[in-house]
Order: sequence, then structure tokens, then C-alpha cells
Amino acid sequence: MDIVGVTRGLDAAMVEAAYRAGRFPMATGRVITWHEPPVRAVIPVDGFRVSSSLRRTLRQGRFRVSYNEDFVGVMRGCAARAETWIDARILRVYWELHRQGKAHSVEIWVNGGLAGGVYGVALGGAFFAESKFHRVRDMSKVALFMLVERLRERGFQLLDVQYLTEHLESLGAVEIGRVEYRERLAAALKVEARFD
Repeated sequence: MDIVGVTRGLDAAMVEAAYRAGRFPMATGRVITWHEPPVRAVIPVDGFRVSSSLRRTLRQGRFRVSYNEDFVGVMRGCAARAETWIDARILRVYWELHRQGKAHSVEIWVNGGLAGGVYGVALGGAFFAESKFHRVRDMSKVALFMLVERLRERGFQLLDVQYLTEHLESLGAVEIGRVEYRERLAAALKVEARFD
């Protein structure tokens, strides 16, 4: 069990403080649950694994990449699934963090439509990726690849993806324990890096 707290309210200051402490929120019915997994999934910013099919998709370049162009559209894309922890409260608070320059999105466009994306929060040299989605095959992978490239180029030290899945593992994600995660987080928060 990784739930370390439950609240009814949610605001931007609470979310930022939680990230700095190694925690993150999820909407669960009427309440907000706060999570701190005993093991955390991270993608090393220099360790993203590009499959041959993704390499082919990137080489073909039949998409356009943008950053922070449609933050709400990406969040809504991520929320459009049968089971989601992204509700109106989460959307409102992350939009506020976006307006503060702390939450960011990567958008992938195909034929003028939003085909995939990823969003998360940047603090210091740490980026906390929250969710990704695709409407066109491989476009969430392209979004994650473009995110990792941007973080690497701009000196970020930590890319937190919360929970390890088979899909994320195939892209280079690894698990680290809570103590190591907190150490890496503390070091990354001291780094001055800018997403935009």
C-alpha cells in the first residue's frame, strides 16, 4: 500500500509540496489520495530505449512536435479512458501549475490534430511525468521520446514516471527504492534547469 494521506481539498501549493517530498496525488472518488510507492519508476535521461519501430516512426517524421501549446488538450486526452484518476479537480490544479510555469506538456500533431502527448511538472532538475496518451499509433512513445530529449538537452537529472509498467520498461524505465529515490530527488531539486 503506497497511500500516505487522504484529503478532500487540493491546490497547487499542496501538489508542489508533495512532489518535493516524493509524493503525488490521485483523484479517487470524492477524495484525493497521496501516494509514495516503496519503489519508484524512473527513466534515466540518457537511457531512453528506442525500438526499431519507434526509430522508423521518428525517421519518417510524419508529425509535428510542440511544447505547452495545448496543455489542457493533453490532460483531457490522458483523462479520456474508462478508468482515470484525472478529474476536474486535478485538471484545475495542474492548469494552475501550468500558468505558474511549473507544469508542461509535449504535444504530437498528425494532420493538424492532436495525436498524442505527455504532461507533468518540472521543479529544479526533476520532471514528474504524470500521464501520456495517443490517438494515433506510437504517438505517445514519440511524445515521451521528445520529452526525454528536451530534459537531457536542458540539464534535467531526474525523470519520474511513478510506476513501472511493461511498456515503460521497454522504453528504458527502471525501479529504484524509496531511499535512493529521495536522494536522487533531493539532488535534482538543487539543479537549476528550465523546461521552456
